[in-house]
Amino acid sequence: MKLYPRYIQPRIFEALADTPVVLIHGPRQCGKSTLANLVADEAGFTYFSFDNDVQRAAAMADPMGYVAELPRRVILDEVQRVPGIFTSLKAAVDAQREPGRFILTGSANVMLVPKLADSLAGRMEILRLHPLAQVELCAGKPDFFAKLFNSDFKSGLCGRRLGLQLAERIVTGGYPAAVARATARRQTAWYRDYASTLIQRDIQDLTRISALDLLPRLLALTAGQTACLVNVSDLAAPFQISRPTIREYVTLLSRIFLLEELPPWHSNRMNRLVKTPKLHLCDTGLGCSLLGLDAELLWKDRTVFGRMLETFVFQELRRQASWYDEMVLFSHFRDKDKVEVDVVLECAGRLAGIETKAASTVTSDDFKGLRKLQDAADKSFTVGVLLYDGDAIVPFGKNLYAVPISRLWEGN
Repeated sequence: MKLYPRYIQPRIFEALADTPVVLIHGPRQCGKSTLANLVADEAGFTYFSFDNDVQRAAAMADPMGYVAELPRRVILDEVQRVPGIFTSLKAAVDAQREPGRFILTGSANVMLVPKLADSLAGRMEILRLHPLAQVELCAGKPDFFAKLFNSDFKSGLCGRRLGLQLAERIVTGGYPAAVARATARRQTAWYRDYASTLIQRDIQDLTRISALDLLPRLLALTAGQTACLVNVSDLAAPFQISRPTIREYVTLLSRIFLLEELPPWHSNRMNRLVKTPKLHLCDTGLGCSLLGLDAELLWKDRTVFGRMLETFVFQELRRQASWYDEMVLFSHFRDKDKVEVDVVLECAGRLAGIETKAASTVTSDDFKGLRKLQDAADKSFTVGVLLYDGDAIVPFGKNLYAVPISRLWEGN
């Protein structure tokens, strides 16, 4: 399997330089173990996985003794499977507090595991690893955020029109094992098996639920509603289950990083904003597989293509933000008149809006939402970008630009 660059790797070494415990979490098969082993080879860590039955049993039977016998610098993979070990890790860190002792990885949001014994507050830095970003897949220069928050977009040819290639990127997604498969049919098969296995295994590690067979169908239903406002009633409608239970199941799918809720942006200057979060799948390759869509079918269904493209752009931004130098907060903008902006990004007092259009032409009316956000955000508004399938950056007013989608991962 081809080894792609992971641009979060310097962030890991940075954290190890001053923090005793570093947790890398994200969905299964996104590349955590591969990255952890690269770090182990480079920095001299010993690797253990709690997917190994013997290691897991030993840690669960005597967590204090298990931790005491570990080498000085160690990686513990899939640590969510032994939540009781956190108290022992805390004791070990407090007894010998030095940076870079433990690297933990988790395929569930460890901080939300019900049986977690200790949060390691003040002793642990948490980093999120996503499936591969497009800029990692092409080994490109990740400079989009720097240009975004400096409003550094120059008019002229920049990028290229992708057409059907854009649909192919959306359907392929970013999971390394899926990307490595030679045909779209084999990629679809991988995603189908992945979703089924993950739900059967990792959900059971978090909680015991009676309707486990319902979760794959619920996940497929959310795939059809990606990039839409969360509507629990619509999600509950096909099932003989209460709305609160469906809400709980959506939360469980979020805990294993299959779904993500994008909160609404708010402002004291506007009181007519919608306060409902948006739902996004973790990866469009998984979503298209759940819906039975290949690139040509997706390209022809413009409604679903528009939603998947919005999620595709959102996830690319989330992935690039995970290694950006400063913290980036994500939200969406929508008012009672249904004027909206797909993604709002805030960083160090600067605000940027991102709209996505599944077309190669842009008009002034396409900037309606960005202009409203510009008025609402006032002085903090830095730039509004409409990403479209074109080949040129075109200004549409002060700090408003149409920018090729390909510019997200293809630098100048």
